[in-house]
Amino acid sequence: MPESPIRKLVPFAEKAKENGINVFHLNIGQPDINSPEVALEAINNYNKKVVEYSHSAGFESYRKRLVKYYESKNILLSHEDLLITTGGSEALFFAMSSCLDIHEEVIIPEPFYANYNGFAKSANVKVRPISTSIKNGFKLPPVKEFEKLINTRTKAILICNPGNPTGYLYSEEELNKLKEIVVKHNLFLIADEVYREFAYDGLMHTSILNIEGLENNAIVIDSTSKRYSMCGIRIGCLISRNAHVISTSLKFAQARLSPPTFGQIAAQAALKTPKEYFDKVIAEYVSRRDLLVRKMNEIEGVICPKPSGAFYAIAELPVDDAENFCQWMLEKFSHEGITVMLAPAAGFYSNQVIGKRQVRIAYVLNHDLLSKAVDCIKHALQIYPNKL
Repeated sequence: MPESPIRKLVPFAEKAKENGINVFHLNIGQPDINSPEVALEAINNYNKKVVEYSHSAGFESYRKRLVKYYESKNILLSHEDLLITTGGSEALFFAMSSCLDIHEEVIIPEPFYANYNGFAKSANVKVRPISTSIKNGFKLPPVKEFEKLINTRTKAILICNPGNPTGYLYSEEELNKLKEIVVKHNLFLIADEVYREFAYDGLMHTSILNIEGLENNAIVIDSTSKRYSMCGIRIGCLISRNAHVISTSLKFAQARLSPPTFGQIAAQAALKTPKEYFDKVIAEYVSRRDLLVRKMNEIEGVICPKPSGAFYAIAELPVDDAENFCQWMLEKFSHEGITVMLAPAAGFYSNQVIGKRQVRIAYVLNHDLLSKAVDCIKHALQIYPNKL
């Protein structure tokens, strides 16, 4: 199993804190946004005498209310098309395990969420990366580049939309290009859409469930973690109109018995979250993004494309090795009593050479802290001994 590039430097951060350094965490997608009050109230008001298992597919009441949520996104489903999971992570593992046999292959545009590697290892599946470039903001490669990778072992394409770690938002035109490939070669298209709510600059998120002709091919991964800033309740879901995919995934769900009861209670209540909550959250993330991208690109030698969704950005730094720089910041550097923890981006690539000088930044801190964090990075780059 590969290490997590997001968490592997934690011991160095802990040591820095022991030494009295204030560590600003831009390495992990843990928002500082308050969870919805309706969700917290539902947990606090739980009054049953026994905390029971749910159905392995999740509470039917929750699945039926989720159907109403997706209907508001012009996605028509039955509650039997949904399987509640222990976070989006479990949904991804179920999807890979259900759709691919041992040593079969999934094509994933890189950089990609680092744990995709871990899920693939767990399922004995091979990842075939297809590279995108920071120079064009990580746009989808041409169809011909995908077709070069397709062989008899290829069974799926996996995308994250909007993207983690890049914040890239796929257009409807790009999704239709992917549709052509998966239909032509009879592949599954798995879309990790956990950041669907966070699309900026007037752009709209398009789900693969909205693309006609993909009814048997489309599998969507979703989660409450980021949408409602409730990462710890560990509730996600797997969605497909392909009944065979759902029935196969249910076997894996039965093996782990049921998703968390309290998490489902909170998730079901969160569906009542008013629109004003999301309006404020999105405005806050846009403001943070603009601050981060502006200040990072003001640093000499830094390249930081402007993301269109989620709350991450990839930045290329003028250093020989970004992981060494990140570790150095935690071990040997502080500015005015603070340092910053970043995620080395090499771990988000299969070909780690491509991301050797890049970092992922999660803009999950408020304006004041985020501004101080970037100033700290700027000062660190000025004195880093292995700067290019």
